[in-house]
Amino acid sequence: MPLSEIDLARIDALVQALGDSALPETLGVALRRLVPDLALRQCDAGDVLEEPYRSVGACDLHLLDVSAHCIRVTGDPAQASGLLVAGRPPA
Repeated sequence: MPLSEIDLARIDALVQALGDSALPETLGVALRRLVPDLALRQCDAGDVLEEPYRSVGACDLHLLDVSAHCIRVTGDPAQASGLLVAGRPPA
């Protein structure tokens, strides 16, 4: 099921609230609590070539389309049904 506009607004508010203090582990936990039915994956940012949907702290957020057999990164919020939290090394 695609992420709703309300889900995306909640995610944006969370990203804004966490700011530079966001770490991949804590962001993942917060996202699971905020959107319980969310398909969530984590990896290193170096493993992802696509531009992130949002960047916060040490994390890049990528939209995922998990509607088919293979998960893929998408830039289209209307197709997004999950999120990928890609951790970046601290600056």
